[in-house]
Amino acid sequence: MTTATTLTLGDVTLTRVIEIGRSSFPTTSMLPESTAEGVARHHAWLKPHFWDDATDDLGSRIGTWIVRTPEHLILIDTGVGNDKNRASNPIWHRRSGTFLDDLAAAGVTAEQVDHVVITHMHVDHVGWNTRLVNGAWVPTFPNARYVFAGEEWSFWKHESERGGDEYGCIDDSVLPIVASGQAQLVDDTHRIDRWLRFEPSVGHTPGHVSVRLTTSAGDAVFSGDLMHRVVQVAEPQWSSRFCYDGKQAATTRREFVERHADTGTLILAAHFPRPGVIVRERAGLRFKPTA
Repeated sequence: MTTATTLTLGDVTLTRVIEIGRSSFPTTSMLPESTAEGVARHHAWLKPHFWDDATDDLGSRIGTWIVRTPEHLILIDTGVGNDKNRASNPIWHRRSGTFLDDLAAAGVTAEQVDHVVITHMHVDHVGWNTRLVNGAWVPTFPNARYVFAGEEWSFWKHESERGGDEYGCIDDSVLPIVASGQAQLVDDTHRIDRWLRFEPSVGHTPGHVSVRLTTSAGDAVFSGDLMHRVVQVAEPQWSSRFCYDGKQAATTRREFVERHADTGTLILAAHFPRPGVIVRERAGLRFKPTA
C-alpha cells in the first residue's frame, strides 16, 4: 500500500502507513444503530473527503502511525499482520502484504523502533506485533518496548484463557511479546516520553486508551477505535458492532467530540481516511480534513 504524506507538529513528525485501504464491513453493519438514510443526511460534508467511490460507502483504513519525537521512534498500533489465521475474514486471512517494505519506504527499519504503543488489543491493531519465523511467532521489532495498558492486557489475557478471543490474536500477537520480556504494562495515564501520554477512553474495550501528542505547535490525539467512521463525530450515539460496552463507548465518544470541538486539536482516528479537526457548525459537529 502507499504511505500518507508526513505531517509535522513542532519538532515531531507523523507518518501513516496504510496496510489495508478498505473496511470489511459496510457502515450500516459496522454501526448497527445507523441507517443508510441517517448517513445520507451527512453526505454534504462527508463527501468527497471521507467517501470511497469504489465501495460507495464511507472510507476506512487499517494501518500504523509512525511518530518521530526528538527522543524516540514510536509506532502506534500495528494493523493485521501477515501469515495469521483469520479464517472468518478473507481480507485478513494469511496475508502476505508489504507492510515492512512500506515502513522501510518511510525510513523505518524494524530494528530502529523504540516503542510500539497499542491503543487496544483488537485483531486489527496488534497484528504486526509479531511475525512468523521458522514456524514461531517472534516480536517484529526486536529492540522495542511494547507499551500495553495493564487493564486492557488483563481483560484479554482472561478472554484468551477462557476461549473468548475470536481470532486468536492474543495467542499469536500479544503472548509472544509478553514471553519475550518486551511488554511494558502501564496504567492508562502513562507518559511515554515528553511528547506522548496515554489517556483513558474506555467503552470500545475495557482498557482502551487514546494517545495524546503535545507539541509547541499544538496537540494531536491518536484516538484508536473511539470512533470507526467519520459520521460518528456528528452521531456519537452510534457505537460499533465491536464495542464491548456500546453505551459507555457512546458516552466516551460524545464527551470526546464535545471537548475537542473548535480547539484545533488534530484527531488521528485509526480508521478514518484522513486526519482532521472537529468543528461546530449550525447543523452540529463536523469533521474537517487537514490533509
